[in-house]
Amino acid sequence: MKIGILGATGPAGSGLGVRLAVAGHEVILGSRSAERAQEVVNELKGRWPEHELSISAADNEGAAMADLIVIATPWDAAWTTAKAVGEHLHGKVVLSMANALVRVGHEFQPLVPPRGSVAASVQAAVPDCRVVAALHHVPAKELGDLAHPVESDVLVCSDHADAKRICMDLIGQIPVMRVLDAGDLTQAAPIEAFTAVLLELNLRYKTRVAIKFTGRNLPA
Repeated sequence: MKIGILGATGPAGSGLGVRLAVAGHEVILGSRSAERAQEVVNELKGRWPEHELSISAADNEGAAMADLIVIATPWDAAWTTAKAVGEHLHGKVVLSMANALVRVGHEFQPLVPPRGSVAASVQAAVPDCRVVAALHHVPAKELGDLAHPVESDVLVCSDHADAKRICMDLIGQIPVMRVLDAGDLTQAAPIEAFTAVLLELNLRYKTRVAIKFTGRNLPA
């Protein structure tokens, strides 16, 4: 599958890109600057020379021409980025992984963006695309470290069942990650907001936490 990641020069977007490339997908890292995206591609290939990474660079518009789109921009740029490339997103699966947060003093606090979540804002920006919210709680640094698996559960929600299944199958190709169906897109609001709690724990305990759920009926 050809996957375009918009705003992919940050640690979360580039980390996801390298993981998906290792899984055998063709990944296009997008940015406002194609030159900056190429720098990141070069960095990734130089860091992991033992892997034949199918990763290329483009601006966000070029990346938006892929089959499946990931929006990995900062939260306050997600709506405008989706709107700017909206002509290329019609009918496509669009995975939103941004969290609306702000740091106030020594604490992280969740914000309530228009429509209640970043994912819902992206859906409103391009109404006929199929937005899926996922990967909000995965530590970005660990995501980009191919030397170690990412031990984390991933909550996925969407109003589009087929798009949700596609993203769950895609994320499930990353070793050790467990993917859980969290329901409709309304669940994106509390899922995104809970990231503030995880960041607070990271600061307090000087670690990087990830979520693992327990329950008899959950998949192994």
